[in-house]
Amino acid sequence: MSTEIHHKITAEEPRIDFRTNPDEYKHWNLTFDGRVARLALDVEEDATLVPGYELKLNSYDLGVDIELYDALQRIRFEHPEVGAVVITSDKERVFCAGANIRMLSQSTHSHKVNFCKFTNETRNGIEDANNYSGVRFLAAVNGACAGGGYELALACDHIMLIDDGSSTVSLPELPLLAVLPGTGGLTRLVDKRKVRHDRADYFCTTSEGVRGKRAIDWGFVDEIIPRSKFDDTVAERAKEFALESDRPLDAVGIKLTPLTKKIEETRISYETLTIEIDRDLATATLTIFAPIQIPPEDVTGIENQGAAFWPLSMCRDLEDAIMELRVNEKEIGTWIFKTEGAAAHVEAADKLLIAHADHWLVREIILFMKRTFKKIDVSSRSIITLVEPGSCFAGTLLELVLAADRSYMLDGSFEGSNVPAAEITLTEMNFGPLEMPNGLSRLAHRFLNDPSDIEMLKAEVGQRLDALKAEDLGLVTFAPDDIDWDDEVRIAVEERASFSPDALTGMEASLRFAGPETMETKIFGRLSAWQNWIFQRPNAVGEDGALKVFGSGQRAEYDKKRV
Repeated sequence: MSTEIHHKITAEEPRIDFRTNPDEYKHWNLTFDGRVARLALDVEEDATLVPGYELKLNSYDLGVDIELYDALQRIRFEHPEVGAVVITSDKERVFCAGANIRMLSQSTHSHKVNFCKFTNETRNGIEDANNYSGVRFLAAVNGACAGGGYELALACDHIMLIDDGSSTVSLPELPLLAVLPGTGGLTRLVDKRKVRHDRADYFCTTSEGVRGKRAIDWGFVDEIIPRSKFDDTVAERAKEFALESDRPLDAVGIKLTPLTKKIEETRISYETLTIEIDRDLATATLTIFAPIQIPPEDVTGIENQGAAFWPLSMCRDLEDAIMELRVNEKEIGTWIFKTEGAAAHVEAADKLLIAHADHWLVREIILFMKRTFKKIDVSSRSIITLVEPGSCFAGTLLELVLAADRSYMLDGSFEGSNVPAAEITLTEMNFGPLEMPNGLSRLAHRFLNDPSDIEMLKAEVGQRLDALKAEDLGLVTFAPDDIDWDDEVRIAVEERASFSPDALTGMEASLRFAGPETMETKIFGRLSAWQNWIFQRPNAVGEDGALKVFGSGQRAEYDKKRV
């Protein structure tokens, strides 16, 4: 693994690396017993992402969640035999106290928002595995469970609470901290667990939480179990759920090898993509490269290539690039996507995936691709895609055009160039497998799910579409010729840099999710918008705000005006 850093990193905001592996875990114990994996939280108090706080009571910071995300990926790809995962605690009488309050109180606004977004994406990944991968998740709550700890349990398919007279589940953020549960707790209570809204109101405005009979009667948990029977019942239930899985017992997983990544002042290089950063224009240009060779012909070839199989390798690189830019390059407000290489190779990869979509490994790769592209949808950055000669915007990579806030495709070739004119190509991958958070394909979203438009576009699958045809079909925003190209792209980028980042974030988030609302869009849209606002209000983060004075014995001072 190659990493070079030539970038000034301050003590206050160190560069955060999202790469890890089980040998490096400090906070999670991951074990396997046949069809069941056990993922137990045992936070090392002093192993914080930055100095200034301690992770007491199994509270967590971003570093804890980075490990959790990595563990989930390894369960899905490296252990196909696993049909059930038990999430629990290895600490006595405490499950998880949620996000660390000291960490939140000293963090910048952007870090708090990015922290919440990443934890939301991780919990959505748990639900994705529950819904589509044949992996059931059980939360074995064996002690006090508060805030983000209960939000982690809510992401699981089944919640089991120890009935010992003291262990509770709670969402105390509003009464104690003057903020909202940041990881989808409010939405999951009413949308997923179907808790009545009046009961949810009571629950979210009391710091004590609920236990025992009320916890199960009101729908906050699925089972309450005496301490003496807890471990045996959890083991029994996990085995029952594992038996329902369609994951193969005899398959061999693939090793998720370390990413190759080189970081320089204005350039970050991966195996399948590069990032060029222009700090004056506040842009990052991400160029994704098509596979050099034709993809394998069958699943055996995919298994042999393992993590080097291009769709998987590309999405692992892209996901890390997204997180790198979100967290470590906060002032880079516009992401420009380009591609290079043989479009036919991208098409071939798509055909291979579609043909074997029922195979466990192919299924996991497609689901990972879907989750990765969703990260673009919910990123608070302006997205511009440039389709130029030499591009390979076909199928999977065409999603970058469809996800963009604005796209430009050159009509013809650049003067003096012998590179053929740009083309784009639809594949079956554009019609459903890579759906957005709102449950629509990006094509269906683009045309507001008009069946006639979608049927018309299906007739174009496999066709090489030039710029004017692509513009006519509504697949790109503009198709300037080489005379106007530079000026139009320059104006678009400079204009973006001149606007308020706050206003752009609000506008983009409002426009990107037309059509139906889902639990995901509520979490990333409605909840995130409110939390973003609340995180800047003095009632939460002022000198006398609840986050600042928590634990000091001092009462928070609130501005009582409703706004």
